[in-house]
Amino acid sequence: MRKILIRGGGFVAAALVLSSLVAAPAASDADDYKELDQFMAVFERVKADYVDKVDDKALIKGAIDGMLSSLDPHSSYMDAHDYKNMRSTTEGNYGGLGLTVQMDEGAVKVVAASEDTPAYRAGIKPGDYITNLDGNLIYGDSLDASVDKMRGTPGTKIKLTIVRPGRDKPFDVTLTREIIEIKLVKSEVKNGVGIININGFSKPTGPGVEKAIADINRQTGGHPLGYVIDLRNNPGGLLDQAIEVSDIFLDHGEIVSQRGREKGDIERYFAESKVRGDLTHGLPIVVLVDAGSASAAEIVAAALQDQRRAIVMGERSFGKGSVQTLLPLSDDTALRLTTARYYTPSGRSVQEGGVEPDILVPQLSDPDYKARPRLREADLRRHLLNQAKVDNSVLESDTTPDPRFTATPESLKKAGVDDFQLDYAVKTIARLASPAVQVAMNSATATPKPKGKR
Repeated sequence: MRKILIRGGGFVAAALVLSSLVAAPAASDADDYKELDQFMAVFERVKADYVDKVDDKALIKGAIDGMLSSLDPHSSYMDAHDYKNMRSTTEGNYGGLGLTVQMDEGAVKVVAASEDTPAYRAGIKPGDYITNLDGNLIYGDSLDASVDKMRGTPGTKIKLTIVRPGRDKPFDVTLTREIIEIKLVKSEVKNGVGIININGFSKPTGPGVEKAIADINRQTGGHPLGYVIDLRNNPGGLLDQAIEVSDIFLDHGEIVSQRGREKGDIERYFAESKVRGDLTHGLPIVVLVDAGSASAAEIVAAALQDQRRAIVMGERSFGKGSVQTLLPLSDDTALRLTTARYYTPSGRSVQEGGVEPDILVPQLSDPDYKARPRLREADLRRHLLNQAKVDNSVLESDTTPDPRFTATPESLKKAGVDDFQLDYAVKTIARLASPAVQVAMNSATATPKPKGKR
């Protein structure tokens, strides 16, 4: 299984990369040597003549970062510092704000705010730009430098200046850093429907989903009407966990395939029906996605959609259809390199286009929903192209109002609905549930009549 990880830079890796280039046999060895000579000439000239004294490691790191950034937005070099950040992030235990961010034309742009974190509670949205930290402009800084500034000792405060497209002027938000302990899987029951909220894909995710199903069964007396799998604002994670989660809801068929540079470099992953089968026993499923659903989240949504196991609702997902492999270079450095594209069971690539929902459901409870643009893979510089790209502009430019979606944030608030997409999904499951299941559910949750009374 290949793993999706984080970002980085350093000197040891540069030496290894350069030595591997020199040692590697190729038809254009002479041209390679000439380019390496050019690189060394520039390196020496900068060291000798730049206005300030420069550090060799910083120069090499910059060269490596520049080389990898010319490939795609997800390939990067990780030095010891980045390794440390990666471990703290994947362990879900660090002092910070709970933001997933991406560099966009020199600006820090929000991809997602993880649920139950300071950023999420403050209402920071995907697509927001962070321009200043504590009044200091961060435009032009590296993404690593900006992330380091946002992290810090739990309990300390930091002021973010936010530019939100659709708003007249920037606004400030002061947040208090917390220990970010992201709960990967949460569950609850609403009106007999089991809701499984998946916030990321790391090693505990698969077992967490199994536990959530068991908890829902216990709360409903073994008779839930169906399930809503909430993948909104889920930035992804490990491929093997996306496969494991998909397998929980499938009893047969392909889940995903990944294809590398060569025609024969194909790996396919299937549901292991003989091991456990569908743990939800064929009950109706709705998968919720939005522009913050990326990578591993898109694998799950597309697998259940292609296998006709679930209805996908919400809005078009992020569109990251590539696989990154972590290639160790030394004890504490590594190369995070895009090595393959992944494809859905029907052979679709979600790269650029994302997963199209079966039913487009706007988030009417969000007052900024219509004005706020979405950040997706196709908006990132040097993103991989999808040669079978689908033009979504016609769908997204349709301004004809859907009579089902005429509610306003104010009217929904009065009705007690604070999450329209989730409310719509729960009501859809109730409509899809078979009469037999509804009767069983009602019987399991009915309040027993007091004895001796009629």
